Amino acid sequence: MKQVFINLPVSDLERSFQFYTTLGFSNNPDFSDDQGKCMVWSDSIFVMIMTKEKFTSFTTRAIADIKSTIPALYSLSVDSTEIMNSLVDKGLMNGGIEPKPMSDYGFMQARQIEDPDGHTWELFYMDMSKLTQS
Repeated sequence: MKQVFINLPVSDLERSFQFYTTLGFSNNPDFSDDQGKCMVWSDSIFVMIMTKEKFTSFTTRAIADIKSTIPALYSLSVDSTEIMNSLVDKGLMNGGIEPKPMSDYGFMQARQIEDPDGHTWELFYMDMSKLTQS
């Protein structure tokens, strides 16, 4: 099975852990310690949140200032607009910021949320039955 691991540096591991938990991620304690947490979205998608010190042990490059630039937009699908709205709203109550209003493409609705460090996520719902109507 192929899997995706997204590795993110964070300034406050516990705050980020709480934020990602409220977005619907669970934690895999087998790959977690006091310097990093493995947050599970699905059987094949994982987000490794790490202290900046741990993150820099994997690279020779400087960590980007993501509060002023956006190096990537991470998108995750959900099963309904209600779930999308609930998760984003919970994230907003736990330190997240919604940088723009919801996008509605007819067959797809999407909301963006920045985590406390500025990593930008887009939660979206696609209704494929509406794709040909758009």
